[in-house]
Amino acid sequence: MTYLAGGIKNSFDHKIIESFHDDLRKDFGILLGLARAAGADFAEFFLERRSTFRASSQNQKIAAINPMLETGIGLRIRKGTEDAFVCGSELSLYSAYKLLQRCLEIAGLDIPKNSSLIPEVNLGPLNDYASLHKKFDFEKQLPGTKEVAERIHDLDLKLWKQVKFIESSGVSAFIDHQDILVLSTDGVFARDIRLNQQVMANAFAFESGDRCDVRESVGGTSDPTFIQKIKSDALVDQLAKRSAEMLHASYVESGEYPVVLGNGFGGVIFHEACGHLLETTSVRKKSSPFTELKGQKIAHQAVTAWDEGLTENAYGSISMDDEGMPAQRTLLIENGILKNFLADRNGSLETQHPRTGSGRRQDYRFAPTSRMRNTFIAAGTYSPEDLLSSVDKGIYALKLGGGSVEPTGDFNFAIASAWLIEKGKLTKPLKGATAIGKGQEVLERISMCANDLELVPGACGSISGTIWTTVGQPHIKVDRLTIGGR
Repeated sequence: MTYLAGGIKNSFDHKIIESFHDDLRKDFGILLGLARAAGADFAEFFLERRSTFRASSQNQKIAAINPMLETGIGLRIRKGTEDAFVCGSELSLYSAYKLLQRCLEIAGLDIPKNSSLIPEVNLGPLNDYASLHKKFDFEKQLPGTKEVAERIHDLDLKLWKQVKFIESSGVSAFIDHQDILVLSTDGVFARDIRLNQQVMANAFAFESGDRCDVRESVGGTSDPTFIQKIKSDALVDQLAKRSAEMLHASYVESGEYPVVLGNGFGGVIFHEACGHLLETTSVRKKSSPFTELKGQKIAHQAVTAWDEGLTENAYGSISMDDEGMPAQRTLLIENGILKNFLADRNGSLETQHPRTGSGRRQDYRFAPTSRMRNTFIAAGTYSPEDLLSSVDKGIYALKLGGGSVEPTGDFNFAIASAWLIEKGKLTKPLKGATAIGKGQEVLERISMCANDLELVPGACGSISGTIWTTVGQPHIKVDRLTIGGR
């Protein structure tokens, strides 16, 4: 249908948008038509309703309980090669109209005059992933405040019973329930509900001048009963075992070693030192060393790597991205050859790489950009024992800790749990080790991949905020890596 510009403003009042449904098609079709009539090449509304809950226990006492509710609208407009973005916390049609006025002004565009005819944007049928994947009951099935608090407090008490020489502890849990709707001049009209939950525990031990800090986290998505199902005894046993091993461990000697990196969180090196360089966020700025290398060899032939949003219950899995595009699997590297980059809508426009369902953002306050989902090195054919037995003298990095990565791919990661490998056997635990290198070089030195792929939850920060992601890998052998120590 076509409308007169002068009558549009009065058709929107301050009524709150209480739920995301098909009836919003007409109103936002008019708003998007107004953006197009003003001269925008593209306009997109992102509506969000979000509830989060965090609780923590420290040193056997509940320390904090923090529930939070948020609503808002983000709007971006593109004209030529320039973007404008605005956001507001009121979830109403009137707020959407005022945001549109402001965003058009920033973009240097004029609101059509009263006598202008405004053709409505024909939004497609509502792609309701929340209904398709039966997510509407998630919120009703989540554990209550008391139950979550009791679970983490019990886990905290168990740490003090089982971790020897414990000095301090911390256990926390969070639940993140997000309901979103995306509408754009491309005809996108899509809704999803997301649920992410995580429990994290750490224990600090000290005895006779030696100390260690052990940490572990477990997370899941799309299972409202995740926290109730956590096997707290197994989690505590794991932390107690690692603490006992690492408390009086020897300090590692600095040097270059062959290194076997543990599965699961070992994949954070690939995520940080390579994954970010394959996002069009980097490629469009030509700050990635891989910008011109698609189709060329960038890694050892043993390396195949994926980024995808489909693995059930994986932390980076999404039914659709934050631009309304369905999730998919993206082959990044195959047998060492660079196959694809991760592209959002703008990244695809500016680099000509195809969109991959990777447009992600923290919330309505951020415009989306290309981001990782579940990113991992694929499993190989060897056993972990095969990797260890191939090393005469080297380092087994069982668990990585915190670190830093430069935009060039240079990284520096603490190794939270390490062992000395001698003649293919683990001989003694080591501490104070740091993995130092450059992502591009490490890719070329990964000569063996084991058959024990594991994915672990995490969070990733970039220009579109902090998002939930998964990192992962099987055990891998790096033929040569610089290890910092004493």
